[in-house]
Amino acid sequence: MGTVSTKSDKPESAGNAGSAEARRADGEADGLRKAAHLDICIDEKQYDVEGGSSGFEEVRFLHRALPELAEPDVQTETEFFGHPVRLPIFISSMTGGSDHGYNANKELARAAQACGIPVGMGSIRIIFRKPEVIEHFQLKRYAPDVPVFANIGGVQLIEMDHDVLYEGIKRLEVQGIAVHLNPGQELFQPEGDRDFRGIAAATARFTESSPVPVLVKETGFGIDPISARMLLESGAQYIDVAGSGGTNWVQVERHRLSGAAGEAAEEFRSWGIATAPLLAALRALGVPRGRLLASGGVRNGLDISKALALGAHSVGLALPFIRAVHAGGYEAVTELIGRYEKVLRSAMVLSGCSTLQELATATLLTSSSFREQRDALIEAGRVEL
Repeated sequence: MGTVSTKSDKPESAGNAGSAEARRADGEADGLRKAAHLDICIDEKQYDVEGGSSGFEEVRFLHRALPELAEPDVQTETEFFGHPVRLPIFISSMTGGSDHGYNANKELARAAQACGIPVGMGSIRIIFRKPEVIEHFQLKRYAPDVPVFANIGGVQLIEMDHDVLYEGIKRLEVQGIAVHLNPGQELFQPEGDRDFRGIAAATARFTESSPVPVLVKETGFGIDPISARMLLESGAQYIDVAGSGGTNWVQVERHRLSGAAGEAAEEFRSWGIATAPLLAALRALGVPRGRLLASGGVRNGLDISKALALGAHSVGLALPFIRAVHAGGYEAVTELIGRYEKVLRSAMVLSGCSTLQELATATLLTSSSFREQRDALIEAGRVEL
């Protein structure tokens, strides 16, 4: 196992609020940490960062031998943050704040523009500590015709002035913002937060006055049904379940740890709620399809198709895209999106669905394990708040 270290002995952020020098030091530490995260995620031969199961392998479509459809008639267009897009796929938030991250985001945005899909960016917290990197997040110039969304951590909604955040959002000219929930990662990040009290209330306040719609997402361990209900009731336009089976950020942090801390992180390799049964449970509990996004362990076109059939409005991927852009730039990303589109359209024909609305009602064959997980999540979601 390789180890990438970017530890810093920075003071707590609250004590730095009045010092430009301290904010800059924090920004430099943020940039180094984000660069290390990106290096770890890209190098799949040296660093194993995926864990758990998404559950998509326990779902199959009922094949229709007589689909009575013409493939050119299949319709995959939808909307995202109220803007039309060509496919129900988005490039999920991953990185930003370092030169490598900026180059990756620029190429991802160009690919999103070419393919007609939304694109997200990594956490923008660094621009308030290191303002000169704001251009790393000004992606709209590369994706003028598709939705672009910014990203901020839930903990930062407690620490930061919301008006300052709103002004930053306006400067970035984005169509939405994702609030990411990552307590698992923070607990194992040497510089991470340890206090997660007040995030729900802060998110509700932030959402109420945000100049753009808000998406709330987990980062690989899933949004449980009770939390999902709270977030939707507080005004989030979308929740992205971001369940297990993909990038496990505790494992990313493990590669920056050693000794007992690294061994403790390893115990969380299978932590989290599997994405596929979580989607099914949330739909059964009445979460509107138009407000439900899926990511977490989505690794191919059939996973995308299954997530849509399980009730997702749109499906996000991060790690496959960041690895593709590293391997072959813009062209590799557009080629990968083209592959996903081919599989999605084919799966729709072979399951007898000409529209995404029909796909959401397609007959699925599921395993007993899948149904047990789904039913347990449904039961958990029926608990009164």
